[in-house]
Amino acid sequence: MSMRTESVPTSRSPQAAVRSGSKLRKKLWSDRYMYLLALPGMAFILLFDYVPMYGIVLAFQDYNPFGGILHSDWVGFAHFARLFKHPDFWLVLRNTLVISLLNLVLFFPTPIVLALLLNEVRSHWFQRTVQTIVYLPHFVSWVVICSLTITLMNSEGLVTQLVHFLGFPKVQLLLDTKLFWGMITLQSIWKEAGWGTIIFLAALAGINPELYEAARVDGANRWQQMRSITIPALMSTVVVLLLLRIGHIMSLSFDQLYIMGNPMVNSVAEVFDTYVFKAGVLQGNFSFAAAVGLFKSVVGLVLILGSNYLAKKTSDNYLF
Repeated sequence: MSMRTESVPTSRSPQAAVRSGSKLRKKLWSDRYMYLLALPGMAFILLFDYVPMYGIVLAFQDYNPFGGILHSDWVGFAHFARLFKHPDFWLVLRNTLVISLLNLVLFFPTPIVLALLLNEVRSHWFQRTVQTIVYLPHFVSWVVICSLTITLMNSEGLVTQLVHFLGFPKVQLLLDTKLFWGMITLQSIWKEAGWGTIIFLAALAGINPELYEAARVDGANRWQQMRSITIPALMSTVVVLLLLRIGHIMSLSFDQLYIMGNPMVNSVAEVFDTYVFKAGVLQGNFSFAAAVGLFKSVVGLVLILGSNYLAKKTSDNYLF
């Protein structure tokens, strides 16, 4: 009859711990310049993303600026109940989701298509010229872009006059609620699509050229090479950026929507970013504004966790 023996886990010896700590110090010292390069970014995230998180408690308080956070009364979820019962909540939620989905469906693929087209250009000077031209709008502020849009599309603007000249009825383009969402989406595409190609062009530059050479030997044309090599190589980058964008689906450009909005289109222009500013900050309801901001963050967290879970179950490309 054989006797079964169970192995007893032994604790880590002090010598092993010392050796491990020594290896860690050596690795940190050998990569010290890399950590120094990362230090400003880490400090920025810590200072502007993590330190302000203490302000979350305002969402559960009736904040009094004179008493401060420590001496303000706690009200629990009263501000969230007020938000969900507010008559404008569903309107603001609808506008935020519709504009975000339009950006997701129309704006997100544009940099990918543009990067694929630029990657097929064989003339380097032409490629760099086009890249420079499409990059430039990113450096123009939303104030300038919205001012140009208002100037061109007001009742006497060039675009309005051109539309009337082509035989269409003269309409107030800036006051038409049916055109507002499309105009906002086109503005975003024009401003940021070129800048968004940088990441995709960098991913394309990392594709092994031997794959294209082997495909040409097998008789593959340019379209077949793009379909079989280029697009699959981009998928990991596309999925990661898509997941990150889904996580920010409740956040839109405050500058753009605040400037382009007006009383005539307020029913389709009011989103959470502008709503927080008007109903929270301008009226001094800081706790209510914090509750709305926390609601946005929680929804974004749930969306990115859910989409990452689905990506993990259906493909090999996911965030974590």
